[in-house]
Amino acid sequence: MASGRRKAKERREPIFDATPTPGLDLRPDPRDRPGGPPVSEAGEPRTRARRRKSADNDDLPEERSHQTRARKRPARRKRGGGDGRSFFGRLAYWTAVLGLWGTIGAVAAVAVVALRLPPIQSLEVPKRPPSIQILGLNGRVLATRGEMGGAAVALKQLPKHLTNAFIAIEDRRFHSHLGLDPFGIARALLANVMRRGVAQGGSTITQQLAKNLFLTQERTLERKLQEVVLALWLEHKFSKEQILELYLNRVYFGSGAYGVEAAAQRYFGKSARQVTLSEAALLAGLVKSPSRLAPTRNFDGAERRAQVVIAAMIDAGFIGDDAAKAAFAQAPAIVKGSPGGSLDYVGDYVLDVLNDLIGHFEQDIVVTTTIDPLLQAAAEKALVDALAAQGQKLGVGQGALVAMTPQGAVRALVGGRNYGESQFNRAVSARRQPGSAFKPFVYLAALERGLTPDSVRLDAPVEIKGWRPENYTREYFGQVTLTRALALSLNTVSVRLTLEVGPKAVVRTAHRLGIASRLEPNASIALGTSEVSVLELTGAYAPFANGGIAIAPHIVERIRTAEGKELYRARDPGLGRVIDDRHVAMMNTMMQETLLAGTGRKAELPGWQAAGKTGTSQDFRDAWFVGYTGQLVAGVWLGNDDNSSTRKLSGSGLPVEIWSRFMKPAHQGLARTDLPGLSPGIFGGPPVPPATIPPSHGAPMPPGPVAHVPSRAEPNTGGSVALDGWLIDRLFGRR
Repeated sequence: MASGRRKAKERREPIFDATPTPGLDLRPDPRDRPGGPPVSEAGEPRTRARRRKSADNDDLPEERSHQTRARKRPARRKRGGGDGRSFFGRLAYWTAVLGLWGTIGAVAAVAVVALRLPPIQSLEVPKRPPSIQILGLNGRVLATRGEMGGAAVALKQLPKHLTNAFIAIEDRRFHSHLGLDPFGIARALLANVMRRGVAQGGSTITQQLAKNLFLTQERTLERKLQEVVLALWLEHKFSKEQILELYLNRVYFGSGAYGVEAAAQRYFGKSARQVTLSEAALLAGLVKSPSRLAPTRNFDGAERRAQVVIAAMIDAGFIGDDAAKAAFAQAPAIVKGSPGGSLDYVGDYVLDVLNDLIGHFEQDIVVTTTIDPLLQAAAEKALVDALAAQGQKLGVGQGALVAMTPQGAVRALVGGRNYGESQFNRAVSARRQPGSAFKPFVYLAALERGLTPDSVRLDAPVEIKGWRPENYTREYFGQVTLTRALALSLNTVSVRLTLEVGPKAVVRTAHRLGIASRLEPNASIALGTSEVSVLELTGAYAPFANGGIAIAPHIVERIRTAEGKELYRARDPGLGRVIDDRHVAMMNTMMQETLLAGTGRKAELPGWQAAGKTGTSQDFRDAWFVGYTGQLVAGVWLGNDDNSSTRKLSGSGLPVEIWSRFMKPAHQGLARTDLPGLSPGIFGGPPVPPATIPPSHGAPMPPGPVAHVPSRAEPNTGGSVALDGWLIDRLFGRR
């Protein structure tokens, strides 16, 4: 076999013999193909040359071949090693990648949050809870309700030290940032980390305004992002002066005061236009924690915060040392207590009834009430002074008074002795046992069944299924007229009448005249064991004063928007006749006798015809007097919030005195009006025998005593034994 190296351009021809030559390559050479590969300098194609080198290396000894490969193989880098630039290079690369994706994610999140915001057009006039201004009958402002207690004040009308105080303590870079303050955020973050809690906030004034105007108070990431977006929009839409003005007129200052004008009026009794430097510092300091720092409840805390504000103003260059020293030396004078007194009970009640009158509303409104400020002041003075003088002695801590015209227009409403101590409105919301003050409905039901004031009934012990109602002194007078029985508040006669006419008839009569509370139709209803409010019981006496027309007590006369559009006007409150003239005259005659010679004879109203009824509940827990003239109906209740017993306080005592103290000034200057039907001889007809009562349809009642009618009586063994003044006087000798 021919073998060996040939010259580069020499063609090797295969030799075909019986023994193949080892390593002989019989495959076609690329040069045998048209357009073969280029030829190397040695005359061989480059591919072929590389193969030849590889073949030559195969002929080298194994050790030399390995050394050759080792020299040609590039050095491998050690894991985790290198010159250091590769590590930081990779770090920079991945930081850039993550930063890019983080930016994309943040932009996407902001876009999603922005899409979920209300339309920007609706934010230009931000929504807020409406302001409610409450006026008296004479147009005087009685109270305000709602989250905007003060009128908006233009920024140019406010003293410069007031606006500077807010900027110094809340947002010192307010005039330079675009809605967000990165330095402030970083400072707050560092402070919070160092103190391991929320020590500082990083929100700008613009962010606070965005939150106050448009957002809820929830602490979520979405709400914070919305706050940022809105802050940027506010900075784009409004000037710095407009943003600051909006902020000052809407921020909360505690004690129900929203806006700098309302806060200045609430705490200093003056306009925000007139606040001093020390007062301005106090107001600016409240924004951080208005409920906790309100000076009416935490003056020391508010004062310390005000000093921090003054120090911040010095640091910001807004004031000098002399002005600061003067401010430190002059502590603000805070208006103590509730500015409205009992008028706040009126304001709360007006707020309660608004929804029934006009439904849901979003605009500012002005409510004109039926309240007479002079009568309101007289009612408050009469109640508060009496409790202050005798409350401790008699063991009574609270009271209420309601006065209205015979047509139901409420002229005075006092829900307690001190609104600042207790906002519970006892005139409207409390339900208490009226005791004998409920008896007029029993006697009216009997008159409507045919009796007259001269009808005679037996005053003697009575037993109903084991229940034995008694007069307090256990003294009984035998046969007495209805007039005398009502005047002396004899319990046994009231129970007998209830059994005669039926407890359900008594309940229907009370409901017809205006009692809205649930009444239990049992025998003890005769003694006023079902609970009622002062407002409804007083209103139920109004038909006796107006000639028999049912009324609905009302306190709102007119409602209009701040622009003057009328939303509501009270209509004729009369609900139709519920007592005929004859029975009105009878009831007025009997209840007038209560004031002349009965349990209410301590009532004094010279020159006026007056009538009424006292009431005392079981164990002296409640003491009442409801009385009226042709001009005014007034009800007084005294008792304790925990329903504990008083020290033998009866309706004929302090309640009658309070009623008289109020009614005397309340009737000054009024034209005298007699009670309906008080004319001689109006009754006519002979007295009805005590054993029977003709029903309204004229059929005779079955003869026999009236003490045992078990089918119509549902006695309550826990019923009240009402106690009234005449019997108290007989017991203790006070005549």
